[in-house]
Amino acid sequence: MSSGYEPDPRRWKALTVTLVAGFMSLLDVSIVSVALPSIQHGLGTSPAGVQWVVSGYALAFGLALVPAGRLGDAIGRRTVFLCALSGFVLFSALAGLAPTTEVLIVARLLQGVSAGALAPQNSALIQQLFRGAERGRAFGFFGSTVGISTAVGPVVGGVILAVAGEDEGWRWIFYVNVPIGVLALVLAARLLPRGRKGPRGQLDLLGAALLGTGVLAVMLPLVLVEAGGLAELWWLFALGAALLVLFVRWERRIATRDGSPLLDVRLFAGTPGYGTGALLGLVYFVGFSGIWLVFALYFQTGLGYTPLESGLAVTPFAVGSAASAVIGGRLVETWGRKLTVTGLSLVTAGLVATALVLRFAPAHLAGWAVAPALLIGGIGGGWVISPNTTLTLRHVPVSMAGAAGGALQTGQRIGSAVGTAALTGVFYAVLSGTGQDFGEAALVAIGGAAAAVALALVIGIVELRARPRCPAPAEGAHAVSDAA
Repeated sequence: MSSGYEPDPRRWKALTVTLVAGFMSLLDVSIVSVALPSIQHGLGTSPAGVQWVVSGYALAFGLALVPAGRLGDAIGRRTVFLCALSGFVLFSALAGLAPTTEVLIVARLLQGVSAGALAPQNSALIQQLFRGAERGRAFGFFGSTVGISTAVGPVVGGVILAVAGEDEGWRWIFYVNVPIGVLALVLAARLLPRGRKGPRGQLDLLGAALLGTGVLAVMLPLVLVEAGGLAELWWLFALGAALLVLFVRWERRIATRDGSPLLDVRLFAGTPGYGTGALLGLVYFVGFSGIWLVFALYFQTGLGYTPLESGLAVTPFAVGSAASAVIGGRLVETWGRKLTVTGLSLVTAGLVATALVLRFAPAHLAGWAVAPALLIGGIGGGWVISPNTTLTLRHVPVSMAGAAGGALQTGQRIGSAVGTAALTGVFYAVLSGTGQDFGEAALVAIGGAAAAVALALVIGIVELRARPRCPAPAEGAHAVSDAA
């Protein structure tokens, strides 16, 4: 621990507040999916409009991550966090009040930008407030938040619709953010450290434009896949790749001239574990995020479950993930990359077992029969997200924590978009080719998710063999930053 570090006595309370805000923003990625029939009925929304209600949020979320992370590094994470949370609350209320589909889509886009601005401040504040074993524990709680928010979205949405009714229940999915967000805003203003601002330098507008348009070009065909995005916009992948190459070259040029890059790309090659961890996270999220829509389609369309019953059927994954993530936060300092390798092994095994159970178990028992396999997968999942975040960011200087965390989560958002598009596409293709055999479609789609997780496992094993020990972070990574 560096000699200049003085632990903030309110750091755990501050963490709790930021995680509540982060939970809301991540929950809104998945919770809206179960309310789509209610939105269509209430507003007369077209299928294309519904697609934008769901995908527009995810798209705006991904675009905001790196610029907002860098902005937090420069002008203060507390400032950006409070502004972003205020926007999230305001635009949640606007979404709930929306009289037309167009207003709802605009509100969701602005809500997504606010959520994307919140997310990198969470990981950066953990870097700033915690050191050593405490940082691993803090990231453990952060990982629980990510895992639970993703997995329980359908359950929470189902409960709200059951209580508020099908016609207007979708509005309460947005309204519920308002009182929780206002309380979190008041507490965050009291608890988050003020600190000093980091060096701003010249704002990297060209870098932001290149990265934003590059990520947009890659994600847009994926988030619009149900509206024919892949067939009509496939050429955007090549454009996006070209723009991202230009972004890397531009950022290298600024860094070599001692400027202020949006993202110092030397982090990927020069910071131990960062490049590998970012790649592992991207690949893992292809499988992890892609399975939830497949589960919803299987249980609701295939077996006739209600949204609440469908959400409850996959709850064992969330329970396992929540419990193991807290334990993983305590183990990551001693186990290092072995922990994520163990977790990925369990997730792979759990998904393979899940695919087999859904294929061969009697339909009336499927929800119960799949619970043990999902629990195993969830336990493994809790040892992937938060430990990988800790290991990926442990050598990153605190002054770059926001941008580095934003880049890490951008990769995860891209992985989520790829997984959701690919696995649901596979599900529908098998369903069409087998005469509506939902069990076979689930087997192939969830098997594809297991393959993606297995690839992430290979990446983890390669890094483990290259760095068998868990080295202590460099002194620069623990230095007290001027950035607040």
